[in-house]
Amino acid sequence: MNVAGNPELLAANIRAGNRAALARGITLIESRRADHKATARELVQELLPATGNAIRVGITGSPGVGKSTTIDALGMDLITRGHRIAVLAVDPSSVRSGGSILGDKTRMARLAACEAAYIRPSPAAGTLGGVAARTREAMLLCEAAGFDVILVETVGIGQSETAVYDMTDFFLALMLPGAGDELQGIKKGIVELADMIAINKADGDNLPRANAAAASYRSALKILAPRSQHWSPPVVTYSGLTGSGIPELWQTIVEHRAAMNASGEFTQRRSLQQVKWMWSMFEDRMTARLRNDPSIRAKVKATETAVAEGRLTPGLGASQIAELLR
Repeated sequence: MNVAGNPELLAANIRAGNRAALARGITLIESRRADHKATARELVQELLPATGNAIRVGITGSPGVGKSTTIDALGMDLITRGHRIAVLAVDPSSVRSGGSILGDKTRMARLAACEAAYIRPSPAAGTLGGVAARTREAMLLCEAAGFDVILVETVGIGQSETAVYDMTDFFLALMLPGAGDELQGIKKGIVELADMIAINKADGDNLPRANAAAASYRSALKILAPRSQHWSPPVVTYSGLTGSGIPELWQTIVEHRAAMNASGEFTQRRSLQQVKWMWSMFEDRMTARLRNDPSIRAKVKATETAVAEGRLTPGLGASQIAELLR
């Protein structure tokens, strides 16, 4: 079937749970061709009524914290409970690999071999906005295909955390025990976004260090204003290697969902995310037009040169570029 040919038929196959159709749909979303982009928009609109019912969980953590091991253990635990799991990645950093989750598949061996799981990276495109937009749409396609838990992994740092936070219902921050970076983690702002902090590798000789790290984070959280009056982010310890504490991670996510639903914050957060998504896509399309329209691109380059050489202020340069879009 032509991937750009028939969005209605492709949507029907995705709703039927056809994995090949889901892969084709996501490939369509990732394409930079103008005709593919137009068809992708039709496809997402066609599938929209079948989306929104999954639990969306964002997972972040520094390299080496054990994100892949955690996702593999959590995903398999959820599958035993009857869930279907989709794992997506937001990684704007790697142009050649298309996202480190490609390599991480070897560390998610059980999930990768399971029919009830689907693992998909987001290819790098040089800008976080573009990657995040495609991940959001891939998430909708996975929901329409019947996956009821979406795990979104952020591989980068900084803005990628905010991007994942803005597309998920629950934001899980993974930390290492005894790494000496507890306060630094707060400086990065990750803790302020987190709905839960989980200290991994709480096993064997690491257990005392994990408990000490958890105590440090609990003390730090007391001086931070909670983002929601209906939820205080817990700090827990677990082991992705042994599976100890993994069921409790999911139980906390379920309790958070119930608290947000009861207070009305769940619907409000989803609505705000939709609006942010719209503006993000608008900005992405405007930027794409500046870069791809030959008649505009040359003028933008001339403006950039004038600003770089000090002949034009950045403010006036921005105004000139904005005029080109009119």
